[in-house]
Amino acid sequence: MAASSVPERILLVTGLSGAGKSTALRTLEDIGWEVVDNLPLSLLEDLLSRPLPKGSRRRRPLAIGIDSRTRDFNAAHIVKQIKALSKQVDYPVETLFLDCAGAELLRRYSETRRRHPLAPDRPATDGIAEERELMAPLRRWSDHIIDTTDSDTPRLQQQLRQRFGGAQDAPTLTIISFGFARGLPRNADIVIDVRFLRNPHWDNALRPLTGLDEPVGAYIAADEAYEESLGKIEDLLLALLPRYRAEGKSYVSIAFGCTGGRHRSVHVAERVAQRLRSEGFSPTVEHRDLASRAGDGAEDAGQPGEESFKVNR
Repeated sequence: MAASSVPERILLVTGLSGAGKSTALRTLEDIGWEVVDNLPLSLLEDLLSRPLPKGSRRRRPLAIGIDSRTRDFNAAHIVKQIKALSKQVDYPVETLFLDCAGAELLRRYSETRRRHPLAPDRPATDGIAEERELMAPLRRWSDHIIDTTDSDTPRLQQQLRQRFGGAQDAPTLTIISFGFARGLPRNADIVIDVRFLRNPHWDNALRPLTGLDEPVGAYIAADEAYEESLGKIEDLLLALLPRYRAEGKSYVSIAFGCTGGRHRSVHVAERVAQRLRSEGFSPTVEHRDLASRAGDGAEDAGQPGEESFKVNR
């Protein structure tokens, strides 16, 4: 196979039906990838050896969608084929697996009134369970796994752009504040608990405010452990991020959690983001639980979260 005919990058896009494969392929196409869906892997070599268009110097990165509907689908056999192809083109062929919780997949099928491809005449739960078992070898072997359970289409598109939108001088950073009472962020790479800091929730004057308000920030910063602890956390992140880059990781999500997700985690996320910007990084800040109502009981017992509030910078 001629080197000039091989794309710079090959990504196999797979996962559970309903988890977002179609959205992923459309997004990759929008950011400049060549996209082929449901191509039998036996035809991949023919695709790569196709002559370049006149005037083209090199191929665009190539994304290939495969799923359980592909003829004679066998996940373990596909893994072997990918390994053989990686040796043939002299660099790894990457795999992206889109996962999702069964309950959420069931909700999506119910809303769209679509039948599961593996259970056209049975309950969707049967198809979901069968497909999860069928796809298990591919999931275990995948280079990139994105759980879309809590992601809407814009959020998934953003993650894909950040991971596959091109080389960056530094890892693309997302800093998230959240409340433990509403659960951990599913795609966080680093989770830091800041519940050791004094809690503004118990001050009646501060409770309706958030970590974006100056009085709340001053209250938290007055904690005797604040400056030393936050300084060490920032230094740790500044030491880790270059290592992530050296290992080829282009997307890093750092989550700061407090109890309710409205005060301490919000303030700390903003402070750390400011420090990282001063060091040359460009983090996106997302306050997942900031829009939840003050005094909604989250400080005492977990309640379902409301819509997230996102700040892009």
